[in-house]
Parts: sequence; C-alpha cells; structure tokens
Amino acid sequence: MFKKWFGVLLAGLLLSLPAIALAQTSTDRSELDDFLKATANQGDLPVGTKITMANWQQYKAFMPFGMTVLFEGKYFWKMPSDIEIDVGPTHNGILPKTFLEATEKYSAQNTVEVLPNGHMRMNNYHGGIPFPNPQEPYKGYKLLANVFFAYQPAIITSTPDNMGSIWFHDRFGNISQDTFDLVYRQSGYNTDPGIPVDETYAPGSWFTEWFMQETPEQARYTTSLQIFYKDMEAHPFPDQFVFVPAIRRSLRLSTSARCAPTFGSDWAADDAKLNGFNGSISTYTGDALGERKVIELLSDQQWRGYNFPNEYFMPLGFFKPSWGAWENRPISIVDVHRIPSEASGYCYASRVMYLDREDWSTFWNDNFDSNKKLWKLFAYENAMGDIPGLGHTWVGIGAMAWDIQNSHSTIWSSWGNPAHKSHYIDNAAPKEYLNGVKYGSSAGLMQLMR
Repeated sequence: MFKKWFGVLLAGLLLSLPAIALAQTSTDRSELDDFLKATANQGDLPVGTKITMANWQQYKAFMPFGMTVLFEGKYFWKMPSDIEIDVGPTHNGILPKTFLEATEKYSAQNTVEVLPNGHMRMNNYHGGIPFPNPQEPYKGYKLLANVFFAYQPAIITSTPDNMGSIWFHDRFGNISQDTFDLVYRQSGYNTDPGIPVDETYAPGSWFTEWFMQETPEQARYTTSLQIFYKDMEAHPFPDQFVFVPAIRRSLRLSTSARCAPTFGSDWAADDAKLNGFNGSISTYTGDALGERKVIELLSDQQWRGYNFPNEYFMPLGFFKPSWGAWENRPISIVDVHRIPSEASGYCYASRVMYLDREDWSTFWNDNFDSNKKLWKLFAYENAMGDIPGLGHTWVGIGAMAWDIQNSHSTIWSSWGNPAHKSHYIDNAAPKEYLNGVKYGSSAGLMQLMR
C-alpha cells in the first residue's frame, strides 16, 4: 500500500514540472509587458456589453492577459466558439465592517523592512488591510501583503454532508471527480464577531488549512495540513503535513515541496489559498505593474459551482453567464516572485496577479515557469454570502486552473449539496468542526481514522 501511495505522490510531483515539449506554442513573460503597454488606453466598457468570440478584441484591454491568450486559441485550452461574458454594474461594499474598522485602526502603523539576509518583513500588523493605498517604496511588496492578508471568514468549513469537489480534465476528454472536506481557519488577527482575535490551538500561527479527501474510496482520509505563522522570519515557509492512511501516520513535507501539486491537481501548494497566494511574505516579494479596470466575476450564485459541467462552457470549463454578470472593477497588477536568495529551483519565475482594489483578493493569475514561459492560468470566481453577525459579504470561490503546457485542467468548487448551497461559515459550522486542535494542528492529524 505504501508503494502504491508513493507512486501516486511521485506521479503528482512529475505532473508539477512544466512539459514544454507538449505545448503547441510558447508565450514569453515579455509578451505580458507588451500587452499592458498596448492596452493602457482602455476606453469605455458599457454596462450591458456582451463579449463574444466575434468582438473580444475590441474589449481585450479590460481582460487579464491570460484570458486574451484563451481567446486567441493558440493552445489546446481555448475559449469555445459560443463563449459569452455579460458585463453588469459594479457593486461596492463587499467587505465586513469589522475588517474595515481594523484597517482604519491599524494600517497606518504597518511598515516594510528588508532584512540583512534579503528577506522581507512587515512590522506591526494586527489585522485588516495592511496597506489600503499602497505606494512606493516597496509598492509591489505591499500589494503582496494585501492579498496575503485579504479578508476571508474566520472559519470556512465543508463537511461530509456538503463536500467540495475537484474535477480533473485532460486533453482526451477524460474527467474524474474527487470530493473533499475542508476547514480553513484564521487562528490570529481575527475580526469576525464571536471569534477570538487569537486562537490557542496552534500557538504562534495566524492561519491553518486542513483538507481531507473523501472520494475515491482508495484515497479516503488522505489529508493535507498547512500552518502559517505570524513570525515569518522564524518560519519563512508554512509548515506542511500530509496524513497517509496506508501507514496511519503523518509526514512533514520539505519546504521544497511548495511546487508539489495539491492532491494531484494543477494547483501547487503555493497556489491553493482561497485568495490566490499560499506562500509567505518573507521569502516572496512583488513588482507593481500598474492599475486599471478589468472584468471580474463576483457572483451570488455559488451553488452553480456544484452543477458541473452544466453551468460551465466545456471543454474549457469556463463560467457560463448563469453564474452572474461580470463587473468592470478597479484592480492592481503585481508580479509576485521569490526573493533572489530563495529563487533557485523554484517552479515559477513570475506569478502575475490581478488584485481587486476593494477586497484585495486575486481573481486571475498568470503563472510563468522558471524559463519565463506561460505555464498556468488561474481564474477565481469570488462569491458573496451571509456571515453570522456581518450580513452579506465575501465568502469564498469557485476556481479553475489550466495547465496550458501539459493540456490538463482542474476545476474546484467549494460548494457541495445544493440544498445547503454553501459551506459553513464561522460558528455556524457543525460543533465537531470547531475543534481547532483536531482540524488545525499536527497532533490532530493522528485523530483521523479513529
């Protein structure tokens, strides 16, 4: 059984390496810079616009670079002929008041420091948006800090009665589905009412991610746990553990595993946070590439993520108009990468992120491999929902990842049973899943399968 599990893990690690020989063409990182220069004069994008294959070039200035690559159709993954993107009005007020109050209270005291070893450090952070109006010096790093600490509910839970799903799709049309439970929990800097500012189940941490496979049966109980620490100089990378049911114990993964795929998906460990970046702000920094308005999907129809493939344009797996109208929203573009001393051997030379300037979540990433060739595209549908005590606000995502070099894709929906329509938020989660030790510590992994 251990040999079988190890073979699966090795196959996943190999999948994480870019296979340029399989690509039909290649797109250089410099082409993104050329695109940004060529589309700097955006013009107008009226509400009611329908973007189709016939007129997309007229509106490409309002798209992320990677979306235009899908429209161009030079890779296996491309927009289908019947693609339609409907543009609606832009909505504001999507962040909870307690998070905004923390921003107002604390943001002015946050500072950036470059340490003698080249690592980066943000000082004095206590919650909210770190830099609500990021400026030089270190503007790119400040943008990275904003997305790293972007708002999400203190506790997000999917349980066996409401499991999330991942669909794996290859160029031959093969699709397989795995289901998962998850507990993503903020263990520090909390601003949601009814949740302690700092939890005690994982001392020194500020965030934990617990992710357990339910199906297929042969992989059941395989669990990943990541722990993010406040002191990122002492812990420059998150601690990552995997519980292996075949040997009934957990393994601590090396920091070099940040490029390894998550459960065989097209998300590496550094990609798998709900806000689009799962690394750290000690060993990574960013270059600010500019501001503009770009179309973004902000949906109230979360349950449609469960209805795969009916609510997706296939075979690409792109959101249909039934998810809701796209909004033309102000965004910042940042190129996130490892600091020079930590860059050797890392899988991505550039992670170009498109950040919403209100909630600072990413809604699109263009990832370039170590040779600066376009490798993976990520789309995030940011969804609205109800949070106890805070009303209607941001709650989570549906997401796609397209590996354009290996012609493979992954579609993730964090919504399960349509009768419930969404994951459980904060203290609305079943009582068992509020056990921080069990679902947020390495010791808790040993309680599985009991």
